[in-house]
Amino acid sequence: MPADWTTESRDRVVHGDNLEFLPTLPDGAFTVVYLDPPFNTGRSQTRHETHSVRGSRTGAVAGFKGVQYERIRGDLMKYDDRFDDYWSFLEPRLAEAWRLLADDGTLYLHLDYREAHYAKVLLDALFGRASFLNEIIWAYDYGAKSKSHWPTKHDTILVYVKDPAKYHFDSSAVDREPYMAPGLVTPEKAARGKLPTDVWWHTIVSPTGKEKTGYPTQKPLGILRRIIQASTREGDWVLDFFAGSGTTGAAAAELGRHFVLVDSNTEAVAVMRRRLPDADFVTA
Repeated sequence: MPADWTTESRDRVVHGDNLEFLPTLPDGAFTVVYLDPPFNTGRSQTRHETHSVRGSRTGAVAGFKGVQYERIRGDLMKYDDRFDDYWSFLEPRLAEAWRLLADDGTLYLHLDYREAHYAKVLLDALFGRASFLNEIIWAYDYGAKSKSHWPTKHDTILVYVKDPAKYHFDSSAVDREPYMAPGLVTPEKAARGKLPTDVWWHTIVSPTGKEKTGYPTQKPLGILRRIIQASTREGDWVLDFFAGSGTTGAAAAELGRHFVLVDSNTEAVAVMRRRLPDADFVTA
């Protein structure tokens, strides 16, 4: 595909390998980059090598691929024998995420309990510890319950900003949620609802609900709405590397934002064609 995308282009869905397509996009074009990568379940992933990140970072521990970064990565490999395979897959994509973020942009990296703690340490080295904004816990209560340990019913979303002095965040734009104890606040506050904290109680996509597309790893629209409401303005661009069912695009379109979605899965692209009929669909 020719490298013809600009911020004046139409919303776009790209069928192809994200690491091959992403270098065709210009630096600093996106206010939010959302990554919901395949979780590390022991499956092998395609390996790619990255050599540099363009630009400069505020508050970084060391330069990308610098001595400090390599030491951290090496120490972590001692604790997880799958670390090298998984992060050889994910690291170059995180490097592209940093390049593609606008100066006021925000990265949302969506992982489960297996990888979140490793990712936090690596992102501190890649983005700089000062760029860490939040660890969001998305808690839900659906599906099987283990009796041999505490049931794992949450995902982690790590939030990093491109520049700690410039990032955009507007909590007043976010949909409010009910108070858990409405009797402890005034009727006016109870009716208005409260701003979310860093723990988001939100159900998964119901298997029988109207939102369900049939795609196995579909994320709820409400989760992506909240991310986009807080960290973008109307007219801003949002990028999703592993678009899946296209929830990021659906939320962006609903809120008056623009999107570029990328996925290599033919089934995912078919779902997005039905869900986002007004977008341009291209093959990388």
